Amino acid sequence: MTEENNAALQQAMQLMLNAGDAKEAAHEAIEAAHDGDLASAKQKLAQAKETLNTAHNTQTKMLTSEAQGKKVELTLLIVHAQDHLMTAITYVDLAGEIIRLYQRLAEDK
Repeated sequence: MTEENNAALQQAMQLMLNAGDAKEAAHEAIEAAHDGDLASAKQKLAQAKETLNTAHNTQTKMLTSEAQGKKVELTLLIVHAQDHLMTAITYVDLAGEIIRLYQRLAEDK
C-alpha cells in the first residue's frame, strides 16, 4: 500500500467517525426538541454542525490532495466514507427543520 493510499484510508476512517458523530448529535437534537427542550436541541444541532464541518474539512483535504496529483486508489471504504458524509449532511439539515417545527408548535401553544 502506498503512503498516499494509507493516508487516504486514514482520512476515510476519520470522515466516517466525524460524520457519524454529527448524525448522532443531530438525532439527539431532534429528541431534545421532541421533549420540549429547545435550548438543548439548538445546542446539540450546533454541535452537529461543528462536527460536520470537521468532516467536511477532511473531505476537502482528500479532494485537494487528489487535485495536486496524489492519486489514490478508489476503495469501497472511501466510497462508504463519502456516503456517510452525504447522509450526515442531509440528516443535520433535516434536524434543523424539525427543530424549527417543534419551536413553532411551542410558540403556538
